[in-house]
Order: sequence, then structure tokens, then C-alpha cells
Amino acid sequence: MATADTGTDPSEGRGRRRFRIRSLSSLGAVEFAGVAVFLIISTLTVFMVVPHGSMTATGVFWREWEMTDYGPLGPADRSALAKVRQANLWEIPTGQQAEERARSDRVREVGGTLADDHIRMDEQVRDVARKLDVELPTMPTGQQQDWMDELAGLSGDAYDRAAVNRLRYAHGEVIQVLAEVRAGTRNDLVRSFVQHAMFMVLKHITLLEGTGLVDFERLPEPPPPERRRG
Repeated sequence: MATADTGTDPSEGRGRRRFRIRSLSSLGAVEFAGVAVFLIISTLTVFMVVPHGSMTATGVFWREWEMTDYGPLGPADRSALAKVRQANLWEIPTGQQAEERARSDRVREVGGTLADDHIRMDEQVRDVARKLDVELPTMPTGQQQDWMDELAGLSGDAYDRAAVNRLRYAHGEVIQVLAEVRAGTRNDLVRSFVQHAMFMVLKHITLLEGTGLVDFERLPEPPPPERRRG
């Protein structure tokens, strides 16, 4: 029986199939290359946004927790050490200034005590940070620098009152941070250091209030029960 001529070369069909396969393979390679480039760019962007691995765009710390010889170390532990260090950076010179410039003998005495205590505390916090590989700030905050600039332009009773109230406000902020870390830290070295720091800060609060110059109405109110955690 004669076979009908379809007009199609079988080798031509095989060639088209091979072409389609090659096309699909090429398309897959292009898509794969595109995904790879996207991942590389995304990774580089993260490292450019987070130069030292501190925080990603979603707020996740790269070094959120790490194990040390003294137990787990978390972000709150590092923050507490940084807070103490920054307190030292402005309260040492401010205490020394008050010891020299205050009009009241009591304020001069308190200023000298604060300066001496913070000098010792600064040595301790730097030692703890070295053992835990925590980077500490080297400059006061902008607010602390503003307080120092303010006090530099005052004298007499105005200086005494401003110095006592700025220092009292700052100590109140620090002790809240220390209390939270002391309550929940998993790190033995941080726990011991923070407990000692809390005693020192509470001592300073008591000394500052003992001058009779603290304006309690201007201190932040304690958070109401409904705003407390837990």
C-alpha cells in the first residue's frame, strides 16, 4: 500500500524538538541566573544597611544572643553596659565640675562623690565589656552633651539646682534599665556587675535628693499598672 506524503521531514521534527528543549534549558538558565543575581544583590544590600551586623531591616539583631564563658549574652545585657558607660562619660566631668563650681557645700561634696564613684565604675564596666567582647560608646549622647553645655553657662544657685536635677533625672533613667536586666539576665557576669551598679546608682539618687534641690514634680511619673509588662 502506498504511504501518503505528509510533506514533513522526520528529521525536521526532531530538530524542532531539540530546539525547544534547548530553548527551555536556556530559559531555565536565565531564570536561575536572575535568581542568583537577586540573592547576591539582596545580601550585599543587607550588609550595606547593617555594616557591623547590628540590626537588619526587620529589626532582628544579627548578634541577638551568643554564648560566653559566663552564660548567654543578649541585647539587653549589651544595652545595660552601654548605658552605664555613657552615664560615666558625662557624670564624671559633671561631678568634678560641681565639686569645683557649686555654691552649696553639700552640692560640692555630692559632686565629688559622684565623680569618684563613676571613675571606679567606668573601670569596671570596661573590664566587663572586654571579657564579654562588647563594644562600648566613647562619647556622651546628644542629650547628655546638651546638659553639659547648659551647665557650663550657669553659676551660683542656678547652677546648683540645674546640676542636681539633671543628674537626678539621669540616674532615674539608668536604674530602670539596670533593674530590668538584673531581673532577667542569663549572664552571671552581667548579673553581678548590674547588681553592684544598681547599689551605686541608688546611693547617688539618695545623695542628690539629700541636697533638697530635686524638683520631684518634674521627674517622669512611674508607668501606671496597665502599661507595665506582665
